Amino acid sequence: MIRKKMFLCRLIRPANPPRRVNIYSQFTARTTTFGLVMVASVINKFSNWRVEIIDEENYRGPRGKDGLPDHAVLQKENPADVVGFYCGLTSTMERVWDLASFYKSEGIITLAGSWHAHYCPEETLRHNIDLIIHGDAEIEIKNVIKNIEEGSPLWINGKGISYIWADNKIVQVDSKGEILADTPDLDEGLINLENHLSCEELSDSPYPDFGLIKYAKIKVYPINRIRGCIMNCKFCSVKGGVRFGSPEHLFDIVDWLVKTREAKNFFIVDDRLEGDILGALRFFEMIAERFGDKLSFTVQMRLEAINNTELINAMKKAGVEIVCIGLESPIEEELKAMQKGIAIKKMVEYVRAWRRYFKVHGMFIFGYPIDNPKDITPISTKEKVKRFKIFIRQTRLDFIQVLLAVPAPGTELFRQLKEEGRLFPLSVAPWNKYDGNFVLFKPTEDTKLKDLQTTNMKIMAWFYSPFSFYKLIYRTCTFPIDYFIRGWNAWLVDFRTESIRWVGHTIATRWKKAKESEIHIMAVEAFEKESKKD
Repeated sequence: MIRKKMFLCRLIRPANPPRRVNIYSQFTARTTTFGLVMVASVINKFSNWRVEIIDEENYRGPRGKDGLPDHAVLQKENPADVVGFYCGLTSTMERVWDLASFYKSEGIITLAGSWHAHYCPEETLRHNIDLIIHGDAEIEIKNVIKNIEEGSPLWINGKGISYIWADNKIVQVDSKGEILADTPDLDEGLINLENHLSCEELSDSPYPDFGLIKYAKIKVYPINRIRGCIMNCKFCSVKGGVRFGSPEHLFDIVDWLVKTREAKNFFIVDDRLEGDILGALRFFEMIAERFGDKLSFTVQMRLEAINNTELINAMKKAGVEIVCIGLESPIEEELKAMQKGIAIKKMVEYVRAWRRYFKVHGMFIFGYPIDNPKDITPISTKEKVKRFKIFIRQTRLDFIQVLLAVPAPGTELFRQLKEEGRLFPLSVAPWNKYDGNFVLFKPTEDTKLKDLQTTNMKIMAWFYSPFSFYKLIYRTCTFPIDYFIRGWNAWLVDFRTESIRWVGHTIATRWKKAKESEIHIMAVEAFEKESKKD
C-alpha cells in the first residue's frame, strides 16, 4: 500500500512593527484572527494535510534576536510545504514581505489573502507570493489544496483564473498553467474576482478549531456570523452585500467552545451585528436561556441599533458587556465628508442610551480630510480637540480609541487623496506607518503637520488618566462590600474597566515619549521642502 504524502500548511498572522507603541497590542495578545482559524479548520479536514497557525501577536514560542518569532527554528522543527499569510492590516505588510522572502528561499509555496493583498495584487506578487486568494478563503483554499496534491504547477483562483509573477512581469494563466495574456491593469481587474460564501455555506461551515494555533494562549475567542457591509463609508475597504449564517450555528459554536475549551469571553467580530436583527435576537435569546449572563461578549454595533429595545434587552440578559461603536468624529463637517449621515446631537443621545445598558467603546478618527476645505470656515487643531473633549464628556464614554485618518488601499479615501496628489509616497510614509498613529497625507493649509501628528495621543492621554490606578486599588479594597451589595459580575465589570483605562494611560504615555513620531514628522517635512523646490 502506497502511503500518501503528508503536507503541512502554516498560516501566519504577521506582527505589527516591532517596538511600536500600538493601542491594539494589549488586546491582540489575548485573542487571534478569526479568518485564519476558519481557513485552518477547513484545511484540517483533508486527510493528508496538517495545519498550524503562528499568530505573531499572540506568541509564546522560540524568538530571534529581534524579539520576533524565529521562523528558521519553526521550519526546522516542523517543515512546512505551504505557507499562507494574513494580509488584513496594511501596517503589517512589510513583515509579510520579509517572511515570504525567507520561505521562498526555502522552496516553500506562499499564499496571501485578505484586504491589502486583494487591493494591491501586483505589489503582493512582486514580493515572493505565489498566489493571492480573493474573497472568502474557505472556498478557494479547497481548490488550491487539490491542485497542490496533484502536483499542478499553478492553482485555480477566482473563476478559474490565476495571476502569477513570471519572467519579471505579471501574467494571467488558466487552471492548466497556460499563459493567457499580459495584465497591465491587474490592480483594477482582480478586485472583481471575488468568491463569497452564501448564507447556507456560512451556516454549514466547520467549527473554528482554536487548537490549531501554536504557541498561543487564547483568552478572548473571536466568533463570526455576519460578513460584509452595505454602508459606503469612504475610509473603509469592507464592501459587498451582507451575508449571514444561522443563529443556531453560532450558538452551537459558543456551546462547543465552552464545553471543549472552557471559553468564557467572546468577541463577535461582525462589522454589523445588527445586519440581521432577527438572527441576532434569536442568538442572544438562546445564549441567555442556556448560560444566563455567565459568559461575556464584546460586540460591534451601529448607533441606531439602540432603538431596538427587544434586541438590547436580549443582549443584556446574554452577558454582552462592551459595545464598540464607530463614532468617527464629533465634528459635523468631517462626518459629512465621511458620508456618515448623522448629526452630533443625535450621536450624543444615542451613546447616552447605550451606556444605560453596556460599557461603550467609542472609536474615532482625528484629522479626517474634508472634501472642499475652501468652502468651509477653517477649524483649528485646538478647536477640534475642544470638540472631541466636549463630546466625550457629554457621552461619558467608558473607553475611547482615537486614530489619525488611514487611507487604506481599496478605499474611496485612498483613491481621492491619491488623485489630489496629497498622499505621501511610500518612501516617506511606508505601509508600516498605516496603523493610525502617523500623518499619511498633506493636511489643509491651516493645520500644522506636527500638531496633527501628536494630537490623537494627547486626547488619549487626557482621557486615560493616571487616576485609574488608584481606582483599581479602591476596587480591590472594597471588593468584599461591593460583592455583598452588587455581586461578582458587577464588581468584575468595573474592575476590568479601570484595568483597561490604566493600560490605555500607559500606552498613551509611552507613545508621547517615543521618538518614532518625531522622526516621521522630520521625514515628511523634508519631503515637503524638496517638493516645493521642484
